[in-house]
Amino acid sequence: MRTLLLALLLIVPLSPASADSLYDKCMDMADGINPGFGKCGGEWVARADAKLNTAWKELMGHFKDREEAKQYLLTEQRLWNAYKESGSNFYNSGFGREGQVIHFPACRARIIENRINDLEIYRSDAE
Repeated sequence: MRTLLLALLLIVPLSPASADSLYDKCMDMADGINPGFGKCGGEWVARADAKLNTAWKELMGHFKDREEAKQYLLTEQRLWNAYKESGSNFYNSGFGREGQVIHFPACRARIIENRINDLEIYRSDAE
C-alpha cells in the first residue's frame, strides 16, 4: 500500500497544473507545511477574485443603457455566485488536510478563472 501511495505522489503533482506562477512560487517556498499551502491557495483565490471584479465592472460598463441585458447578467452572476460558493466543497469533506489546503483553493480559483473567461467573451461580444 505504501508503495502504491508513493508511486501516486510521484505521478500526481502536489500543486495544481493550472496554477498561476505566483501560486507555484509560493508553494515552492511553503516548506511542505499545510499552513503555507493554505496561505498560497488563499492568495491565489484572492488574486482571481480581484480579476473577476475587474472583469465584471468592465463588462457592466458596456450595458449602461441596456437594462434588460444588465438584468440577465445580474441574474446569471447571482446563480454563478451560488455555484462558486458551493463548488469544490467536497474537498472539505473527508479528503484530509491536503484536500482542504491544496485542492479546495485550486478548484475555487479555477472556477473563478473560468468565469473570468466567460465574462471576457461576453465583453468582446458586446463591443
